[in-house]
Amino acid sequence: MNQSNEKPSQLMFWGCFIALITTAFAFITRAFMINTPEMWPADFGLDKVQSQTLFGAGIWPFAISIILFSLIIDKIGYRVAMIFSFVCYGIYAVLALMAYSAVNGVEGEGLVAAQQNGLRLLTIGSIILGLGNGTVEAFINPVVATMFSKNKTQWLNILHAGWPGGLVLGGLITLGLGSAATDDWRLLIYIIAIPAVVYLVMLIGAKFPVNERVSAGASYKEMLGEFGAIGAAIAAFLIFKEVGAQFNAPDWAIYTLVGISVIAYGSYCRSLGRPMMIFLCVVMMPLATTELGTDGAITGIMEEPMTLAGYSPLWVLIYTSAIMMVLRFFAGPIVQALSPLGLLATCAALAIVGLYWLSAASGLYMIFAAATLYGIGKTFFWPTTLGVVAEQFPKGGAVTLNAIAGIGMLTVGIIGGPLIGAMQEKSAEVAMEKQLPGKYAEVSKEDSYFLGKYTAVEDTKVDALPEEEAKEIKEVVKSAKQGALAKVTIFPAFMLICYLGLIFYFKSKGGYAAVEIGGNTSKTDHVGEA
Repeated sequence: MNQSNEKPSQLMFWGCFIALITTAFAFITRAFMINTPEMWPADFGLDKVQSQTLFGAGIWPFAISIILFSLIIDKIGYRVAMIFSFVCYGIYAVLALMAYSAVNGVEGEGLVAAQQNGLRLLTIGSIILGLGNGTVEAFINPVVATMFSKNKTQWLNILHAGWPGGLVLGGLITLGLGSAATDDWRLLIYIIAIPAVVYLVMLIGAKFPVNERVSAGASYKEMLGEFGAIGAAIAAFLIFKEVGAQFNAPDWAIYTLVGISVIAYGSYCRSLGRPMMIFLCVVMMPLATTELGTDGAITGIMEEPMTLAGYSPLWVLIYTSAIMMVLRFFAGPIVQALSPLGLLATCAALAIVGLYWLSAASGLYMIFAAATLYGIGKTFFWPTTLGVVAEQFPKGGAVTLNAIAGIGMLTVGIIGGPLIGAMQEKSAEVAMEKQLPGKYAEVSKEDSYFLGKYTAVEDTKVDALPEEEAKEIKEVVKSAKQGALAKVTIFPAFMLICYLGLIFYFKSKGGYAAVEIGGNTSKTDHVGEA
């Protein structure tokens, strides 16, 4: 289906929109349960890094399904992918409810074993949920890019207004449930079913379009060549590194699988990939961490200042998401005024200022003023990047469009989320050493994650202390977490430098312009093409 010869289906577009809302419901309910001390941390005995690792278990599988489905989706059809995503949501719900039952009412000596069993079920369920979320984007991105082939960036931004829209709606429902959700978090599992059933009903009988790449006659080999062996190496390393960690696989096995995958991919497509595509894949890593990694941790980070102001920290996420939702609907004129790359550079600058200000803001008005800048900053990152990829690499079809999203999600799940957790723990360590000298060593533990070892405050050790002493330590830790946001600014700062470089590059070429299949792309644009 092409905008030039057939009118896009509004029912199909809004079905895709609601499917994305489902992924947002899953994200915000899990973020709330992970960052609320009385919920998953208490039920399953989690520290900050463990919490973010569990959060990541619902994110990194996104990349596996979005990339794998991208390779085959033109052959199996979008409907199969859509049904698979719905089934994943159902399985997640069942396993999460089983995890609740595993720890509910258990006390004493059997609690640790029950927590481990429940955490195992919750982790498996989160992984399956991540597969479902990835499959949603695997079909909605190419469908909408094909339906609106002349205005890809604008309509991908509108489509992705469904993400913050889902965060707002899911957040308001969560807050509306109040103590009922805290007392029984199964209620937050149930609400995911609402949008999931709606998009299934809307799309089950839909006539999905033929991908732009397929209809234009670009070959499967050409599609893979746009991403290339280097892109495949990045994705394969992140995928096998995380999957290997889940099964305690030795490094030699992981690197062997990566090598085999890259050699097979490169031998078939005979291309290292488009240089700019590889560059955008690298930039997507800090981008995803800035947006999704921060969103996943923000309710926990802002707990102390928002509680002092008399409000739930979830309001920060809801507020910034509302900004994103509204602005994405008006992306068209903004993109025309600034250009996609100008918009990305502007957003990176705003995110730097907003996050740094938020790291020290106190009082309701100051917090929301800083959150406004951060919210505007993160608004256009994800969909505009997808728009740039769709406009610059149309031959890449579903692979380039979805693989970069997969790399972003992998980064958040494997590195970004846990790294932000480690930043929080480091801030807590510095604050305790300054305010309570000698106490940190008594209540901390050492553990490890993807980037190496870290130390963290262990809640059980704190709780074993006299009540007043434990309370003092907890207050110091809560206050210190907010300062970690200042360290997160390193990610948008790197992005800003990269976007400015791309702006100057395109300026030297006469300005930014979308590429038409059969237009100004050629084999000479590939690095190392045989």
